[in-house]
Amino acid sequence: MKTYTIKDFEKQFPNDDACLEFLKQARFPKGIYCPKCQKRTTHYRIPSRKVYSCEFCGSHVSPTANTIFHKSNTPLRSWFHAIFLMASTKTGISAKQLQRELGVTYKTAWRMFKEIRKLMAEDINPLTGQVEVDETYIGGKRPGKRGRGAAGKTVVMGLTERQGNAIAKVVPDVKTRTLLPMIWKNVSSNSTIFTDELQSYNQVAKLGYAHEIVQHAAKQYVRGIAHVNTIESLWSTIKRGIDGVNHSVSPLYLQSYLDSYIYRYNHRNDETPMFQSLLERIPSLIMVEQPS
Repeated sequence: MKTYTIKDFEKQFPNDDACLEFLKQARFPKGIYCPKCQKRTTHYRIPSRKVYSCEFCGSHVSPTANTIFHKSNTPLRSWFHAIFLMASTKTGISAKQLQRELGVTYKTAWRMFKEIRKLMAEDINPLTGQVEVDETYIGGKRPGKRGRGAAGKTVVMGLTERQGNAIAKVVPDVKTRTLLPMIWKNVSSNSTIFTDELQSYNQVAKLGYAHEIVQHAAKQYVRGIAHVNTIESLWSTIKRGIDGVNHSVSPLYLQSYLDSYIYRYNHRNDETPMFQSLLERIPSLIMVEQPS
């Protein structure tokens, strides 16, 4: 993987103007379409504003409109720096750390933190090959039973290819009617599914998958090629990250946190630095696209 250091960031994005020009090129690679002139025209930057003006009619276009930066008074370079910071570690950083690093209020840091996580939500093509499936419980410590059935925790289902991509989704429970549709939706039919002995997985083979089981209750963790060590390693990374960086996560926002961890996991071997990959995803969140 190519590296992208803070020196690279400072060279590419020394100021807000450089950030705005990058957004313009990313959003309008073929040039800006003017709805009044009904054609692509040359647009000139309006000093001190985040807009470009059509050379003929003077109408304004803002590259930040309908993006994660929409109507934000925070300098663009601070936004880009926040993206760089969130992409630079395996577990990311907290909104509190963003506040300290950027010198903004916590309210501003939280908004940036929440919006940038949207860049990390992506649809993964159906998983194939050898796919491990497991579920875990995430949340604050509660007295009483641990593991399955623990009170006050949120259920998360995970599916991961060995040496490949992963998916993690918040689910309401671990019943058959919940878990099997998740497998059917996210795993190609010619795959082999590996699970533990949870009864909800007993009908996996009826869906047409090859199904291998490890009996954790009997202290069996590997049986030939059958194990769920890959997905359990992923759970460990996510939980250590949440405990160490975020400390606790509300169930309301847990899916977006999971998306950020899964994005980092799925792009761990990319040649393109993660910061640049996230910047490339900004146009994908535009609410209204211009004519092609």
